Amino acid sequence: MAVRKDKAATNIHIGIGGWNFAPWRDNFYPAGLAQARELEYASRHLTAIEINSTYHGTQKRSSFVNWREATPDGFVFSVKASRFATNRRNLAEGADSVHRFLDSGIAELREKLGPVVWQFAPTKQFVADDFEAFLDLLPDAIEGVDLRHVLEVRHESFMCAEFVKLARKYRMATVFTDSPKFPSFADQTADFVYARLMNAKEDVATGYAPKELDRWAARATAWAGGEAPGDLPRVEDKPGRTPKAKAVYLFFINGAKVRAPAAAGALLDRLGWAPSETVPVKAAAKAAAKTAVTGKAAAKKAPTAPAKKTSRTPKAAKAPGRAAA
Repeated sequence: MAVRKDKAATNIHIGIGGWNFAPWRDNFYPAGLAQARELEYASRHLTAIEINSTYHGTQKRSSFVNWREATPDGFVFSVKASRFATNRRNLAEGADSVHRFLDSGIAELREKLGPVVWQFAPTKQFVADDFEAFLDLLPDAIEGVDLRHVLEVRHESFMCAEFVKLARKYRMATVFTDSPKFPSFADQTADFVYARLMNAKEDVATGYAPKELDRWAARATAWAGGEAPGDLPRVEDKPGRTPKAKAVYLFFINGAKVRAPAAAGALLDRLGWAPSETVPVKAAAKAAAKTAVTGKAAAKKAPTAPAKKTSRTPKAAKAPGRAAA
């Protein structure tokens, strides 16, 4: 079970995008770890994961149940919404796609459901009426589970006060990214902050240099304390009354993806959080069971003294016990 060194970071969630990625095997994931156990391992070495498969296609309801059950208490999933809802000319006409995605089973994550990320194409420009009509489609809850929405816009036309005020009106966060390819602004529009960091370098062991990680630790701490970091760009020079953040979600999501787990782990360490498991509980139990079975097999091969003759009918041998799964 992962533990925190300091309670100050309890409302800061740090993670990566997805968990099945071949280059993470034999470095982030221990050699020999079954792929079916990768989520178990990742969720005990990080505090959040952004699910991206939901963007490309509908997932089974049972999958959300399995993901919830495989992860420890306090872990959080953010979920990227279906591209069929956001990659369209008229956003206001996306009601069916929005509802189909929300009804697919994300509520099965229950208390582990973090923000829902609505990502828009780089070609999608800001049209106020159409965009507000889309925001009006997004409910506050689904199947009794509260929803928090995040807007990831990727066209420079969104860098305007009108969009920021619209997001704040609907209490939806806007993604902050450090990528030079997309609009980058840290205006506070909801009671939580969502950042996607995309500049990891493959020639740096932790993706980001130590001083950069120090700066991100300071920013995350400021956000979590209800303050706005003073060194990030904003659209509004003098914002009016803005909500204070109650939670921070920060993901290393792109750039040199192979370095994402190391970057997230290094940032978590700076925030006073450390994993205490080197192998998932179930994987360890499976290894112990395998050792026990091997031990029994060796014992059976050991030579034994000849049995004494008896006139009594021998009892049937007991079947060997089943190894723990």
